[in-house]
Amino acid sequence: MNSDASPARSPLRAISSMATRQLLAELARVNASAGGTPLELESVGGVDAARRVAAGEAFDLVFLASDAIEKLIASGHLLADSRCDLVRSQVAVAVKSGVPAPHIATASDVRQAFLDAASIGYSTGPSGNALLALLDRWGIRAGVQEKLRQAPAGVPVAAMVANGEVVLGFQQRSEMIGAPGVEVIGDLPAEIAIETVFSGAVCRASQRTDEARAVLEEFAAPKHAAIKRHHGMATLWPRPAS
Repeated sequence: MNSDASPARSPLRAISSMATRQLLAELARVNASAGGTPLELESVGGVDAARRVAAGEAFDLVFLASDAIEKLIASGHLLADSRCDLVRSQVAVAVKSGVPAPHIATASDVRQAFLDAASIGYSTGPSGNALLALLDRWGIRAGVQEKLRQAPAGVPVAAMVANGEVVLGFQQRSEMIGAPGVEVIGDLPAEIAIETVFSGAVCRASQRTDEARAVLEEFAAPKHAAIKRHHGMATLWPRPAS
């Protein structure tokens, strides 16, 4: 045994929403292989993750939609100056593999798809709330309410599409690409796009804040843009031309 070898560092404990689980797992692997602090990541439904952090469960890092991060900062559970925006993610539309897909090129197409679909799956959290708000703006929510199926926390909408529980599914693209049995037919068109910024922050109770900040800085580094694109997300800058 080499007595000069550095002792292995214990992993930081982190929690995230399901939308970023695969991305964060890969970033954590890359970081650890380069000598960075390892991460023990648990991914659950975003609502459940925020509840557990607010209840005082011990974590070093939290990765959630930016509005959830802000609420946890405001309640004193996260260090305000540690917030780090990591990626932006679009809501996409999926159907079961082999099933004819509706047109979704325009807002009018998507509205008609809602009216025509026999059943519609959508997620919890900010993207699901934004989708319901869109139906309200169109004035069709009451008319399609009986067809709406909200995925239970931690259950991918893609799974509901694949098993035939719903015909049309709406969720973060990162949660649907590569899912077995589904075809992602595209993001919502620009005029009704639903974009979520996912951020990370250090828990106030963490005893390893410097290491946790270093992990956040590494995850936000521009060199990881290709990994983020691979997982259906994009870096924050530059934004595409409108």
